[in-house]
Amino acid sequence: MNPDILIETVARFFSLLRERQIDYVLVGGIALLQYVEGRNTEDIDLIMAVSALEHLPELQLETRDADFARSKFGDLRVDVLLTNNPLFAEVRKRCTTSQRFVEQEIPCATVEGLILLKLYALPSLYRQGNFTRVALFENDIATLMHAHNPLIEPLVNELTTYLNDGDMRHIKQIIEDIQQRIRRFDERS
Repeated sequence: MNPDILIETVARFFSLLRERQIDYVLVGGIALLQYVEGRNTEDIDLIMAVSALEHLPELQLETRDADFARSKFGDLRVDVLLTNNPLFAEVRKRCTTSQRFVEQEIPCATVEGLILLKLYALPSLYRQGNFTRVALFENDIATLMHAHNPLIEPLVNELTTYLNDGDMRHIKQIIEDIQQRIRRFDERS
């Protein structure tokens, strides 16, 4: 999609959400851009309740399961993380701030909320063998950790509620690897 058309479509979509008083939180690549540079994306990722989808007939639903819905708003892909998932509901409730985007105030996930969502997704992405998305998510986490230095231990502790022991061992190893990368980078700069 042409970048100017993308921005215009995103602005229209956020105006529609505000007009319909839809409760949502921006997550994913565009939310990440509020905190770090260099992330490209051509879709919108939101956390919303299933009931909100009923008030948005303009969204053409392509697929939906218990936790996710994939849809389109014109040519714009809109991926929805549904609040049926307890972690998604918790991020929407507790890890939200307001950010200025496309000349509007948008509810956006905090750095901690984005890290929680990315870490939560990694075990599934590894099981799917999706190397490209694994690398992208791990880089997003590393970039956020380096730029904002959030407290990681409380996030790991929170994830234990949502992931099994095997997944948590894997998450802890990923975090250790990222922290080592950050230390190597800081030593050389």
